[in-house]
Amino acid sequence: MNISLTPTLEKFVQDKVASGLYNSVSEVIREALRLLASKEGFSQERLIQLNKDIEEGLDDSVILDGHSAMENLIKKYE
Repeated sequence: MNISLTPTLEKFVQDKVASGLYNSVSEVIREALRLLASKEGFSQERLIQLNKDIEEGLDDSVILDGHSAMENLIKKYE
């Protein structure tokens, strides 16, 4: 497999190898792809949870004023 990088990205990858953090360009690219896959997985999980929260909210018979609702959200996601 061949990939093309912009000069900026190529320099970034080469700098990572030169720093000693990675032994090769392939290691840098593999790590980048692992991080991308992890991010996508996290985003998917977050979307599923948000949809569940929306459904829960729609099913909830308790109606809160804006201030109370924000307080609850802040507490939940801190």
